[in-house]
Amino acid sequence: MKLNPDCIRDILFTVEEVIQAPHHTMRLPEKYDRLEKYSDDEILYHIKQCELSYLVRKVHWLMQGCLVYDLTPVGHKFIADIRSDNIWNKTKDIAKNVGSFSLDSLSTIAANVISDLISSQFR
Repeated sequence: MKLNPDCIRDILFTVEEVIQAPHHTMRLPEKYDRLEKYSDDEILYHIKQCELSYLVRKVHWLMQGCLVYDLTPVGHKFIADIRSDNIWNKTKDIAKNVGSFSLDSLSTIAANVISDLISSQFR
């Protein structure tokens, strides 16, 4: 399956919204508004990618879905960097221009977009 950065972003925002205390989990295949546009298979695939990229702290895999336990510090930083639609769209445009939509590239690009925005405030 091809990596869908928008699906990753929506998953991370959903985890952040759902998990409000240490004992809470995000349960799938439960329905969440942000994730309705994706198939269950696409969501589960991208949760696996989040797990492998250390964006989520723990995933408990079940026969028909999974439980997601929380974001890691890396996951919190990533979504903080891409929270703004403006920054996210610039990040995706640059990723398209350079031809790389890996999570590492997206994270680096977003950090550089933010750095450029910060620098422009001092001019």
